[in-house]
Amino acid sequence: MYAVFKTGGKQYRAAAGDQIKVEKLEVEKGATVELDQVLMVGEGADVKVGTPLVEGGKVLATVVEHGRGDKVKIIKFKRRKHHMKRMGHRQYYTLLEITGIEGTAAKKAPAKKKKAAAKKAATDEDKAPAKAAAKPKKAAAKKAAPKKTAAKAESKAKAKKDDAKSED
Repeated sequence: MYAVFKTGGKQYRAAAGDQIKVEKLEVEKGATVELDQVLMVGEGADVKVGTPLVEGGKVLATVVEHGRGDKVKIIKFKRRKHHMKRMGHRQYYTLLEITGIEGTAAKKAPAKKKKAAAKKAATDEDKAPAKAAAKPKKAAAKKAAPKKTAAKAESKAKAKKDDAKSED
Protein backbone atom coordinates (compact mmCIF):
# COMPACT_ATOMS: atom_id res chain seq x y z
CA MET A 1 0.00 0.00 0.00
CA TYR A 2 1.28 3.48 -0.85
CA ALA A 3 0.10 7.05 -0.36
CA VAL A 4 0.75 10.43 -1.91
CA PHE A 5 0.70 13.15 0.73
CA LYS A 6 1.54 16.83 1.00
CA THR A 7 3.71 18.54 3.62
CA GLY A 8 5.89 21.63 3.53
CA GLY A 9 4.52 22.69 0.14
CA LYS A 10 5.75 19.51 -1.57
CA GLN A 11 4.18 16.17 -2.47
CA TYR A 12 5.70 12.81 -1.56
CA ARG A 13 4.90 9.19 -2.47
CA ALA A 14 5.61 6.70 0.29
CA ALA A 15 4.87 3.16 1.41
CA ALA A 16 5.10 1.65 4.89
CA GLY A 17 8.74 1.30 5.97
CA ASP A 18 10.09 4.06 3.68
CA GLN A 19 12.32 6.85 4.98
CA ILE A 20 11.64 10.29 3.51
CA LYS A 21 13.33 13.68 3.96
CA VAL A 22 10.70 16.41 4.34
CA GLU A 23 10.92 20.11 5.15
CA LYS A 24 11.78 20.74 8.81
CA LEU A 25 9.00 19.91 11.28
CA GLU A 26 8.98 21.32 14.82
CA VAL A 27 8.70 17.89 16.49
CA GLU A 28 10.99 16.04 18.92
CA LYS A 29 13.21 13.20 17.70
CA GLY A 30 11.43 9.86 18.20
CA ALA A 31 7.94 11.41 18.24
CA THR A 32 5.05 10.14 16.11
CA VAL A 33 3.74 12.45 13.39
CA GLU A 34 0.31 12.21 11.78
CA LEU A 35 0.16 13.67 8.24
CA ASP A 36 -3.48 14.18 7.25
CA GLN A 37 -3.15 15.88 3.86
CA VAL A 38 -3.37 12.65 1.84
CA LEU A 39 -3.99 13.19 -1.88
CA MET A 40 -4.11 9.56 -3.02
CA VAL A 41 -4.04 6.06 -1.54
CA GLY A 42 -3.37 2.95 -3.60
CA GLU A 43 -2.93 -0.76 -3.17
CA GLY A 44 -2.29 -2.72 -6.34
CA ALA A 45 -5.05 -1.93 -8.84
CA ASP A 46 -7.27 -0.28 -6.19
CA VAL A 47 -6.54 3.45 -6.23
CA LYS A 48 -8.46 6.10 -4.34
CA VAL A 49 -7.89 9.70 -5.43
CA GLY A 50 -9.12 12.52 -3.21
CA THR A 51 -10.95 15.64 -4.33
CA PRO A 52 -8.65 17.27 -3.23
CA LEU A 53 -7.97 15.12 -0.14
CA VAL A 54 -8.89 11.53 0.71
CA GLU A 55 -11.47 11.40 3.51
CA GLY A 56 -10.06 9.68 6.58
CA GLY A 57 -6.66 9.31 4.96
CA LYS A 58 -3.64 9.58 7.27
CA VAL A 59 0.04 8.77 7.03
CA LEU A 60 1.66 7.82 10.34
CA ALA A 61 5.39 8.41 10.67
CA THR A 62 8.14 8.48 13.30
CA VAL A 63 10.82 11.19 13.39
CA VAL A 64 14.22 9.55 12.89
CA GLU A 65 16.42 12.68 12.87
CA HIS A 66 16.69 16.37 12.11
CA GLY A 67 19.52 17.61 9.93
CA ARG A 68 20.77 19.86 7.19
CA GLY A 69 21.00 18.94 3.53
CA ASP A 70 23.94 19.20 1.17
CA LYS A 71 25.37 22.63 0.45
CA VAL A 72 23.99 24.44 -2.56
CA LYS A 73 26.52 26.89 -4.01
CA ILE A 74 25.30 30.28 -5.16
CA ILE A 75 27.47 32.59 -7.29
CA LYS A 76 26.39 36.09 -8.23
CA PHE A 77 28.54 37.68 -10.92
CA LYS A 78 28.44 41.02 -12.74
CA ARG A 79 30.58 41.22 -15.83
CA ARG A 80 33.10 44.03 -16.34
CA LYS A 81 32.51 45.35 -12.80
CA HIS A 82 35.04 43.27 -10.87
CA HIS A 83 32.20 41.90 -8.74
CA MET A 84 31.64 38.30 -7.72
CA LYS A 85 29.77 37.03 -4.65
CA ARG A 86 29.97 33.42 -3.48
CA MET A 87 27.49 32.02 -1.00
CA GLY A 88 26.20 28.66 0.16
CA HIS A 89 22.94 27.38 1.61
CA ARG A 90 22.05 24.25 3.58
CA GLN A 91 18.32 23.54 3.96
CA TYR A 92 17.01 22.02 7.21
CA TYR A 93 15.11 18.73 6.93
CA THR A 94 13.38 16.11 9.05
CA LEU A 95 13.87 12.43 8.27
CA LEU A 96 10.62 10.48 8.72
CA GLU A 97 10.08 6.73 8.73
CA ILE A 98 6.58 5.81 7.53
CA THR A 99 4.99 3.40 10.01
CA GLY A 100 1.49 3.10 8.58
CA ILE A 101 -1.09 4.36 6.10
CA GLU A 102 -4.78 4.71 6.95
CA GLY A 103 -7.62 5.18 4.48
CA THR A 104 -7.87 2.05 2.35
CA ALA A 105 -8.71 2.28 -1.33
CA ALA A 106 -11.23 -0.59 -1.35
CA LYS A 107 -13.80 0.78 1.12
CA LYS A 108 -15.55 3.41 -0.99
CA ALA A 109 -15.03 2.04 -4.50
CA PRO A 110 -18.25 -0.11 -4.61
CA ALA A 111 -20.42 2.83 -3.53
CA LYS A 112 -19.19 4.89 -6.47
CA LYS A 113 -19.92 2.09 -8.94
CA LYS A 114 -23.56 1.85 -7.82
CA LYS A 115 -24.07 5.58 -8.28
CA ALA A 116 -22.42 5.47 -11.70
CA ALA A 117 -24.65 2.55 -12.79
CA ALA A 118 -27.78 4.45 -11.72
CA LYS A 119 -26.65 7.52 -13.66
CA LYS A 120 -25.98 5.46 -16.80
CA ALA A 121 -29.48 3.94 -16.69
CA ALA A 122 -31.08 7.37 -16.35
CA THR A 123 -29.06 8.84 -19.22
CA ASP A 124 -29.84 5.87 -21.53
CA GLU A 125 -33.58 6.54 -21.13
CA ASP A 126 -33.06 10.23 -21.91
CA LYS A 127 -30.88 9.53 -24.96
CA ALA A 128 -33.30 7.11 -26.70
CA PRO A 129 -36.07 9.70 -27.46
CA ALA A 130 -33.49 12.31 -28.36
CA LYS A 131 -31.89 10.01 -30.96
CA ALA A 132 -35.27 9.16 -32.52
CA ALA A 133 -36.12 12.84 -32.88
CA ALA A 134 -32.72 13.63 -34.37
CA LYS A 135 -32.92 11.09 -37.23
CA PRO A 136 -35.81 12.70 -39.21
CA LYS A 137 -34.13 16.11 -39.00
CA LYS A 138 -30.96 14.72 -40.56
CA ALA A 139 -32.93 13.17 -43.45
CA ALA A 140 -34.66 16.49 -44.19
CA ALA A 141 -31.33 18.28 -44.20
CA LYS A 142 -29.92 15.82 -46.77
CA LYS A 143 -32.80 16.47 -49.20
CA ALA A 144 -32.27 20.22 -49.06
CA ALA A 145 -28.59 19.97 -49.98
CA PRO A 146 -29.03 18.73 -53.62
CA LYS A 147 -31.41 21.62 -54.42
CA LYS A 148 -28.74 24.13 -53.49
CA THR A 149 -26.16 22.47 -55.71
CA ALA A 150 -28.61 22.37 -58.62
CA ALA A 151 -29.28 26.09 -58.22
CA LYS A 152 -25.54 26.80 -58.18
CA ALA A 153 -25.00 24.69 -61.30
CA GLU A 154 -27.72 26.63 -63.15
CA SER A 155 -26.25 29.99 -62.15
CA LYS A 156 -22.78 28.88 -63.29
CA ALA A 157 -24.17 27.74 -66.63
CA LYS A 158 -25.87 31.13 -67.15
CA ALA A 159 -22.63 32.93 -66.27
CA LYS A 160 -20.72 30.87 -68.87
CA LYS A 161 -23.31 31.67 -71.55
CA ASP A 162 -23.09 35.37 -70.75
CA ASP A 163 -19.28 35.26 -70.95
CA ALA A 164 -19.44 33.42 -74.28
CA LYS A 165 -21.86 36.02 -75.72
CA SER A 166 -19.74 38.95 -74.56
CA GLU A 167 -16.63 37.51 -76.24
CA ASP A 168 -18.38 37.27 -79.64
